[in-house]
Amino acid sequence: MTYGQEGFKLICQNKKAKHDYFIDDILEAGIVLLGTEVKSLREGRVNLKDSYAKIKNGEVFLYGCHISPYPHASYNNHEPERVRKLLLHRREIKRLIGKTKEKGYSLIPLRLYFRGGKVKVELALARGKKKYDKREAIKRREEARELRRIMKKKF
Repeated sequence: MTYGQEGFKLICQNKKAKHDYFIDDILEAGIVLLGTEVKSLREGRVNLKDSYAKIKNGEVFLYGCHISPYPHASYNNHEPERVRKLLLHRREIKRLIGKTKEKGYSLIPLRLYFRGGKVKVELALARGKKKYDKREAIKRREEARELRRIMKKKF
């Protein structure tokens, strides 16, 4: 776990999200967890790779987030890929409902972190990239890297 600039302790990051999606809007949400899940998060045993959020009945839920079982727990350990409820204000949920009804928008978790002893999820309202968009991004990144290398040689 690393500490960010904004005073939070980073648990996990979804690195593929910025490669696979155009990020339009970012918001912070709380998450409802069990005790063994929090202990596993403190050990960094979580994967956000194929996770996404969905709105059902006016509530937001996180799907596909894998939190490994806590090894020191007894019989009452948690289910690793259970659906977890996200905590947002009602006006934020209404805004998200309007946005996600538009074609191509989805809710993707970018990272999990501790802020003030509570676990927070950074959710992104995102549009999926096409294959040619991904290739273009890679091309631009490599050109910038080459330019930095050339500038470093000159000075």
